[in-house]
Amino acid sequence: MSENNDQKRKNLKVIQFDKNKNTLIESEQPKETFKDVGGLDEVKKKIQMSFILPLQNPEYFKAYGKEAGGSLLLFGPPGCGKTFLAKAIAGEIDANFLHLELQAILSMYVGESEHNLHDIFEKARELKPCVLFIDELDAIGGNRHNMRQHHERMLVNQLLLELDGLQSFNDEVYVIGATNTPWYLDPALRRPGRFNQLIFIPPPSEQERELILSLKTAGKPQTSLQLDKLAKKTVHFSGADLTQIVNDAIELAIERSFELGYLQPLTTDDLQQAAKKRKATTLEWFSTAKNYATFSDSNGDYQFVLDYMKENRIR
Repeated sequence: MSENNDQKRKNLKVIQFDKNKNTLIESEQPKETFKDVGGLDEVKKKIQMSFILPLQNPEYFKAYGKEAGGSLLLFGPPGCGKTFLAKAIAGEIDANFLHLELQAILSMYVGESEHNLHDIFEKARELKPCVLFIDELDAIGGNRHNMRQHHERMLVNQLLLELDGLQSFNDEVYVIGATNTPWYLDPALRRPGRFNQLIFIPPPSEQERELILSLKTAGKPQTSLQLDKLAKKTVHFSGADLTQIVNDAIELAIERSFELGYLQPLTTDDLQQAAKKRKATTLEWFSTAKNYATFSDSNGDYQFVLDYMKENRIR
């Protein structure tokens, strides 16, 4: 990266809500880039080709009368790193990162939730270039036909307006949505110019699982841990699943320390015992996704989920 880009990144900010979810505050720009995302080579390649490279070469867009903006929808099992990947995308394009948290915009007063959502988009436009990350997109942009409450439908309408309405100025505002259940989204959100680019984020591979386990056990009192063997036994486990295994194993080590009266290190046996009590939470997600991909996927949006399941022998 050039010195100009290095200096540019120093001036960037992460904008998040305070602990009371009332006020937007600034923190240091994360330094994550694709180099920090272990594995997911095919995912990163797809994002590079369909999202990042066009943004880095805006002259191609201008030649066809298009603005330098865009949107992506990351989906997959919970706990597989969609938020981390969104931050890495912001790092790749040297953009500010604004994390929209659902609980921070919802209000009991009529019309205020829509107003709060508008304010978030206005903040993103003010901070451009900016990646606006909307987690749990289905909670904000669910299918309006299934909504009984008028205010819920109005919030979806406001989101659509912000994405492409006449009063929306989203040049250099890059909206990235994340959801575990893309089939629950309002169909209007999937139209061209909105969240029409789907990126499937699968569970970590064996090599990625070993890396996650290494990071989660780093700095803990431990014996020589055989993380490679544990990685082989935790097929289909998400990053969140692996984190829970490590936490459970640590509790075993602490319990043993109290029983013996002195500090006991974390052992491979602790990790293996903890793993035996856990099942991959991604399997339930795949079961649901398979039903939608098989019976309700007229456009073939989820075919790669079926391909992944076949390749990895998930039934």
